[in-house]
Amino acid sequence: MAKSLLAQLREMTTVVADTGDIDAIEQVRPQDATTNPSLLAAAAQMPQYSKIVDDTLLDAKKQLGDSAIDAKVTKLAFENLAVAFGKKILQIIPGRVSTEVDARLSYDTQGTMAQARSIIQKYESAGVSRERVLIKIASTWEGIRAAEQLEREGIHCNLTLLFGLHQAIACAEARVTLISPFVGRILDWYKKDTGKDYQGADDPGVQSVTRIYNYFKRFQYSTLVMGASFRNTGELIELAGCDLLTISPHLLEQLDSMQGALERKLDPRRAMAMVNIEKIAMDKATFDRMHAADRMASDKLTEGIEGFSKALVQLEDLLAKRLRELEANAPKPVGAH
Repeated sequence: MAKSLLAQLREMTTVVADTGDIDAIEQVRPQDATTNPSLLAAAAQMPQYSKIVDDTLLDAKKQLGDSAIDAKVTKLAFENLAVAFGKKILQIIPGRVSTEVDARLSYDTQGTMAQARSIIQKYESAGVSRERVLIKIASTWEGIRAAEQLEREGIHCNLTLLFGLHQAIACAEARVTLISPFVGRILDWYKKDTGKDYQGADDPGVQSVTRIYNYFKRFQYSTLVMGASFRNTGELIELAGCDLLTISPHLLEQLDSMQGALERKLDPRRAMAMVNIEKIAMDKATFDRMHAADRMASDKLTEGIEGFSKALVQLEDLLAKRLRELEANAPKPVGAH
């Protein structure tokens, strides 16, 4: 029987599930999994996960005490919820889960490091090794500096919201474990900006990841490239051979139903032979200059941070509402009126 495109892709690329839905992860059985605030907010509203949400809220309330204000409880509950979903996911997959720090800390190096350490401490307290967790941090200059320090402490990082080569190079120079360039969001920007459609190898998101992958392999950086945010299977086919690809469940299902020969498009040996790739020395001035010159990367980084921050606010509002319901329905102490 002929192998599906997904089966062939797994032979050359580590396949990662891009979802917070535990049931979906059980179905597709990826190597790794990634979550983000939007995915967690969606999962938290699914009836099958209501017990995880309720237990997390009650535990956060207990930790902070009855007099704690709801805002503090929901903030702690978000972090605990991210870890709770991560722990469940790690029971299913053999590899690593990515857990994201608060996007509102994207320009706060110290705040990012503090929350990353707190997340890792929660995993380790639950018996989960830090080797199985990647801390997701936005690819701002400040976020990259936080990741650089965290990596020195043995806390592995996944730098997300990555749209430009300058972000990728800064991450590689900081020796972060993994980067997540956003293929589909790059495509979205170019389609809106030019009014044109793009297919296959002409897709600007595909071209961006291909360029980053070849740069990393040419100069033998240890940082892995994980393509993310896909709009169609054509993008995945063009990036076959990338170190990792994080894919939504519905695209995984499509790939699993497709037949034919899958050609390896990205290859480290080919990349190492590309002598025409120029090395760029990266410092903050160069990063800022390249970021300002790259309208797409500037727009999408700002938009991505705002989007994840908004999703966090929505999740905190949802948690606060649920906390009020739990408190209203809690049994009253004997003698209370």
